[in-house]
Amino acid sequence: MSVSAPEPAVAIRGLTVVFGGVVEAVDGVDLTLERGQAVALIGESGSGKSVTLRAIMRLNPERRTRIGGTIRVGGADVMALSPKALRALRGRAVAMIFQEPLLALDPVYTVGQQITEAIRQHERISAGAARQRALALFERVRIPSPERRLDAYPHEMSGGMRQRAMIALALACRPQVLLADEPTTALDATVQIQILLLLRELQAALGLSTIFVTHDLGAAVEVADRIAVMYAGRIVEEGSARDVVLAPHHPYTIGLLRSRADGALAKGTRLKTIPGSPPDLANRPPGCPFAPRCFLAEARCRVEVPSYVNVKPDHRAACWRTEAAHAAFTEDKAQVLEAAV
Repeated sequence: MSVSAPEPAVAIRGLTVVFGGVVEAVDGVDLTLERGQAVALIGESGSGKSVTLRAIMRLNPERRTRIGGTIRVGGADVMALSPKALRALRGRAVAMIFQEPLLALDPVYTVGQQITEAIRQHERISAGAARQRALALFERVRIPSPERRLDAYPHEMSGGMRQRAMIALALACRPQVLLADEPTTALDATVQIQILLLLRELQAALGLSTIFVTHDLGAAVEVADRIAVMYAGRIVEEGSARDVVLAPHHPYTIGLLRSRADGALAKGTRLKTIPGSPPDLANRPPGCPFAPRCFLAEARCRVEVPSYVNVKPDHRAACWRTEAAHAAFTEDKAQVLEAAV
């Protein structure tokens, strides 16, 4: 008797998100998050990362948003859920850590009140028991003086402390899926590392399935098993974190890697940048959306949208010139090694 494989934590197929009938913010995204896995979505601002994340919980404004495709969380069809079922899903099955906790948390209630209310919304539990769970969560996310901090208002906490409280709130109802929307952007570098390591530790300890949105490849490598690179609303490359960073096959991924400062730079050294700007999503150019900025673009790229190429069994890139891109990156690495000798 065969045992069927468990449903993925999140399965997205053919996702499109259009704002105002003209802005195609997400265009045909396919993404699978396996149970216990961490996936990072990376890309420039406006690439569709956060819109994709919000679509999973149907948080985009409904009146001016048209969503197509399918989204399944733990086997449940999110697009078919009633308002009541959707409220039950949010927080309990899937929860989100927002980019700026000062805006996400209610300023007129203490942080403890907000966490206990979230718990009691989903579970029949006394106020005292809910507060004890909130206290345990504060201890777990390493907030000092947790009893006192429960009675603090959001504005009375530092940025790093608020983000830890936001993580505690997201975990309050024991979700299986955690969505993190650039949770370290507003923090200084030292606190960023602390929050990233905390998220990775919690993901492993609690068996969470996590999608982590960032524009920082370094952050993605710290927290993710897999990386999906987004550009102009599409996933242009996806694979294991190691493969995407060490053996990229899409020119955009290579551009992101080239623009990073690895180690100390010699005086006068210029960082490499990606020329140009992302396309207008209300007036997409024909062909590959990255072609106008691509160092490998040829005539075909400007007229035909590239199909996915499986460069390895678990590594794909949407590019007509995957081998040329990989060769260019290999040459870059060789030059760096030669300069270091």
